[in-house]
Order: sequence, then C-alpha cells, then structure tokens
Amino acid sequence: MIIKNIEKDKVCDALLLIEKTFMEYEASEYSKEGISTFKEFLYDENSIKDLEFFGAYIESKLVGVIATRNNGSHITLFFVDGKYHKRGIGKALFKQALKNGKTNTITVNSSTYAVDIYRHLGFIPDSDEQIKDGIRYTPMTYTK
Repeated sequence: MIIKNIEKDKVCDALLLIEKTFMEYEASEYSKEGISTFKEFLYDENSIKDLEFFGAYIESKLVGVIATRNNGSHITLFFVDGKYHKRGIGKALFKQALKNGKTNTITVNSSTYAVDIYRHLGFIPDSDEQIKDGIRYTPMTYTK
C-alpha cells in the first residue's frame, strides 16, 4: 500500500470513491436532505478547492481517501472502499494526515457510522450527535 498526496487533477477519482462509499455505508442513516447536502458539498468546487487530499493505493488502485482543511486541523472527508475495510488503510491515512498537519489538535464531525472508528484512532466526542441540513454528525477532537 502506498499513501500519497492526490493531485488536484486526480481529485475527481477521490470524489467518486467517496460518493460510492457514502452511498453504500452511510446514506441509509440520512434524510433525502442530508444526502443532497452531502453531494452538493462533494461536487462544489469552492467546497473542495482548499482541501488537501491523500489517497491510499493498492497496485495503483485508489482504495481510500482522507481530506483535511485548515493546515490539517480538521478532517473533512475520510472514506475507505468497503472491499478494503479492516486492513489498516484508514489508520495509515490518518497517520499521514497527522504527519502532514501543522497542529496538535484535529477535529472532525463524524458520521454515526464512523464514531467508533474515530474513537479507535483516539478521538473523543465533544458533544452529543447533532443534525444540520440533514447531516447527522458527532463533533470529535484528537489531541497529539
């Protein structure tokens, strides 16, 4: 497995993987409004232009993505293709984000599906689950 920066001209591949994985594992827990809000964000150039994307590749196939903003202080997108779950890909992506970030604290608005995954990585919930524009999330923080 190789973890590397995803160049801006390859972000479309990452967005397709993210949408596919979201629809397969998370969309069932969202309202139509939430699914629409997520997709609007995902394909809005202004929303993603300032994100830094890292990809996990196995035999040159993109199998996982993490995207951060604000110098790595917030995880915005974090998805691993379901065929590759439980292989350490998410952990490797997170380590790359930690290494590349310029902060000791990282936040995330975790989906319901990913709360346990983030806890396993060392994140602590900041409050109970919230809903905004149909998006269900739990604010969480990781401190080095």
